Amino acid sequence: MPLLRALRQSAIGREPLVFAAILVICLGVWVVVHLSEEVREPTPIRLDAAILKALRQPGDPHRLRGPAWVESMVRDVTALGGVIVLALVVGAVCGFLILIRHHHMMWLVLACTVGAVAINSTLKHVIDRPRPTVVPKLTDVRSASFPSGHSAMSAAVYLTLGGLLAQTVKQRRLKLYFMGVALLLAFMVGASRVALGVHYPSDVLAGWSTGLAWSLLCWLAARYLQRRGAIEQEEDAPAAAAAPQEHNTL
Repeated sequence: MPLLRALRQSAIGREPLVFAAILVICLGVWVVVHLSEEVREPTPIRLDAAILKALRQPGDPHRLRGPAWVESMVRDVTALGGVIVLALVVGAVCGFLILIRHHHMMWLVLACTVGAVAINSTLKHVIDRPRPTVVPKLTDVRSASFPSGHSAMSAAVYLTLGGLLAQTVKQRRLKLYFMGVALLLAFMVGASRVALGVHYPSDVLAGWSTGLAWSLLCWLAARYLQRRGAIEQEEDAPAAAAAPQEHNTL
């Protein structure tokens, strides 16, 4: 078919990862738009309430299912998506990028983080969905419910950092490690928000979709800028380290 032939001959056709990233970005945007329309309907999403109730002890909605230490563990996990922890993580990664002289990438990390905050805040203000009342909340919250800020920010920050850090190494196992850890952290944070009763599952799904789409967009931007030489590539650090050795042999 002419369309398939054109795609294979295009830059996207020659780079399947880029094509897949664009598809996932489109899917993520569609999920957020669809859910935002659903949550504005007067009839609540039945699955939301069912999941929230299923996570609580029968006859005692103030307690999570399982041993007593589960609630404490969930609180610790949810802190990984908090403002302070994410700020510390971003700061630590930026410090690492400065040490390896990837200054342009450091600015890209900061820009991606600020962009994620702006997108999440805008969606919360526009949708303005109330917090769940199906079960008692196990932690204090004050902002709107949709999308989940912890889920969106943890997905955006951890996946963006994982993707950008993966571009600073050559070994495939290290790239997979960075991305695997990022995905696990984002999933755990989102699940903890539902367990604590402060978000509907649809809020978390929208948060994950927002964060994933934004992180992939940032990855595409980093890839594009690397190709143009605007930010550092994998080979920059070894080349810089080799330069003094060549000078000493003269």
